Amino acid sequence: MSVSHLWGNIPNWAYDSVKSLLEALKASEPGTYEHCLRVGEYSRRLARDMGLNEFEQKLAEFSGMLHDIGKIGIDKSILLKPSRLDPIELDIMKNHSIMSEAIVKPLAHHPFFAQILPAIRGHHERMDGEGYPDKIMGDEIPLLARIILTVDTFDAMGENRAYRKGLPEEIIFAELKRCSGTQFDPQIIKIFLESQPFWKNETDAETSSLIIKKIA
Repeated sequence: MSVSHLWGNIPNWAYDSVKSLLEALKASEPGTYEHCLRVGEYSRRLARDMGLNEFEQKLAEFSGMLHDIGKIGIDKSILLKPSRLDPIELDIMKNHSIMSEAIVKPLAHHPFFAQILPAIRGHHERMDGEGYPDKIMGDEIPLLARIILTVDTFDAMGENRAYRKGLPEEIIFAELKRCSGTQFDPQIIKIFLESQPFWKNETDAETSSLIIKKIA
């Protein structure tokens, strides 16, 4: 059985499957779990504000929730290292998008999950081709991956990490603008920045409380 949305179906077991994966992540690294919930919600909102339909918004939401699930397989000495990673550690960390894809792939017998795999794999690709793992560029990068990269960076830069404090929003926004066209899709950055005042005014019924209730 599937739930019908505009131009696609979401299997009824989708949230239970994602909940199981995220519970494993929560047990391993609670901070990454919370980050994935936020990125899922932000991805949905940004897709909505870009004019994507309801089904595409759900694809964005699920892609965002699962984008870092592969960090379950990263040793905590690397994942939580309180200083900069060395080149070998950085290569290991960069492998997380491929690991995320591999973890979700068994669910891809359903077309809904098959459609989110490219976004999960490609969420660190850059417009200039200097990203990873495949060094694709521009419009070759799946749209959902470009959405996730924007909100993932926004959320990560605002988080307190072992090696630095979270940055204020004005600095984050300035960095997103600075890297627009090289790292980020400039049209997506424009919409994201224009949407921020409206996001702040959304009620609890329209924000991450929904996604947390679905997963909790």
